[in-house]
Amino acid sequence: MKRSLGLAALLGLAVLTACDSETKAIKGDGEQMNMSHDHHSAHGPAKTNGAEGSTHNHGGGQTGGLQEKDVNVSWTYADGQAPEAGVDTKITMAFTHDGKAIESFETTHEQKEHLIIVSKDLSYFHHIHPEYRGGGVFEVNNRFPAGGDYKLIADFVPEGGGAMNKSAWLQVKGAPLPAAPVKPDGERVKTVDGLRVTLDFDRLAAGKELMLTYTIEDAGTGAPVTDLQPYLGAVGHVVILSEDAEQYLHVHPMDEKGSGPKAEFMTTFPHAGIYKIWGQFQRDGRVITVPFVVNVP
Repeated sequence: MKRSLGLAALLGLAVLTACDSETKAIKGDGEQMNMSHDHHSAHGPAKTNGAEGSTHNHGGGQTGGLQEKDVNVSWTYADGQAPEAGVDTKITMAFTHDGKAIESFETTHEQKEHLIIVSKDLSYFHHIHPEYRGGGVFEVNNRFPAGGDYKLIADFVPEGGGAMNKSAWLQVKGAPLPAAPVKPDGERVKTVDGLRVTLDFDRLAAGKELMLTYTIEDAGTGAPVTDLQPYLGAVGHVVILSEDAEQYLHVHPMDEKGSGPKAEFMTTFPHAGIYKIWGQFQRDGRVITVPFVVNVP
């Protein structure tokens, strides 16, 4: 009897741990992406705007209360003017539900909103944090490096709802850069800001839960790096986008309190194809972003 009660308690703890978790217009409503937002583990598939995606798991689900499909975002750029490359562009996002402003947002990983901006070819990546102005409105400035199309992904948790995202395409005036092909890396080792970063998988297959393991060493000496600093409350963050920028995953580490040399992240790629992965870590007060491209069979 005691053994049965102990087993039940352990199973309950495991469940709780696992669940912790083409516009060219200047103004428009956000679209909802197929995405996954994993904290310690991924869960099964869910429907998103009629398309199959992964659940949005960030320490809370959407089993009740405010639903993602009922949240709208109005995007305004450069105070209604055409955004231009090379100058600061103010990005304003107004969040509403049933025509009324959403007043309160949860703080997740030290911020009320995470905004991911990528160019169409995924060569440009920026993870920034808009300031909440009240009344459901967030604002932030961004300087786009060149003309062309960019995707903006707002990642947030409204009070009474689960983790959500809304996205929009934006066309920026100015001379574009030559499109860079999204090609899988032949070797998953990169040197960035004096750090040698290796990315390994326990397996690489679509639709299956898998582990991403980053190993971080000093590029000069080869010594393991053990002094990573918390970035947004964790040892690191990982953002993953499919080649067409339609599948979005935001993954948090298994051990948020780690400091290197290894950082492990668990997720599920929703479909086969090419994905770009950005790992972000902090050391000596500097955020280091390490990109990899993989072909998921």
